[in-house]
Amino acid sequence: METNITVIVDNKADNGICGEWGLSVLVEYAGKKILLDAGATNLFLENMTKLAINVEDIDYATLSHAHYDHANGLPAFMENNSKAKVYIRDNTSADCYAKKIIFRKYIGIPRKMLAKYADRIEMVSGDYKIMDGVWLIPHKTQGLESIGKRELMYRKTPRGWIPDDFSHEQSLVLDTDKGLVILNSCSHGGAQNIINEVKETFPEKNVYGLIGGLHLFNKSEEEIRNVAAQIRDTGIEYVCTGHCTKDRAYGILKEELGDIVNQMKVGYQVKI
Repeated sequence: METNITVIVDNKADNGICGEWGLSVLVEYAGKKILLDAGATNLFLENMTKLAINVEDIDYATLSHAHYDHANGLPAFMENNSKAKVYIRDNTSADCYAKKIIFRKYIGIPRKMLAKYADRIEMVSGDYKIMDGVWLIPHKTQGLESIGKRELMYRKTPRGWIPDDFSHEQSLVLDTDKGLVILNSCSHGGAQNIINEVKETFPEKNVYGLIGGLHLFNKSEEEIRNVAAQIRDTGIEYVCTGHCTKDRAYGILKEELGDIVNQMKVGYQVKI
């Protein structure tokens, strides 16, 4: 059974199809179409048209995490697709901020989206099976709030500001002919952690690859090389990355990991 994955929105434009700071990916699996994220604007709709993809044909939609550059297109998706449920982690709320001392910037989902589209949104918890061979897996690694603090990402709660522990982030996992493929759009919780979480969830299965951003655009060369070493140590055979990885980090990953690493751009296709 072939699995087809198409990048609809990424930072890198290609062949006259525009890009933006955001991500949207279409998965075609076992006769179904699954949308992962919808980018930062309605650009994903324009790009779908150029890529000959009919938004009305999408069967399921998922949100990787509660940030604007992945969620802002979702209202337009729901207005243009009448059938797909949107699967979102159950503690997602309009509460994500970038914060440094007294300066703060809202970086979360459209503020009224959860209430306005409540009939279309499925809030999921734990390991959630969308269909045979397709799951949504949450973080299971402890202490991820230390990453939120380092990245200056916080959540605004009734108790005050707390470092983001990325409990609103989830991995879309596909069981393919080559093994499990993980799609995690920004990998805020750490690529190695995400791969190991999936390994522990499915101990009887091989994890073949990771597709998504690695949030390395703001990291030092040493940190990027450390991430590459950690990925190598997991034994996975395929990485396709873009968005918040950006070009400089991609070049370093390529030096370290060679042919297993590929770079996303709008329209890029992965066939497994």
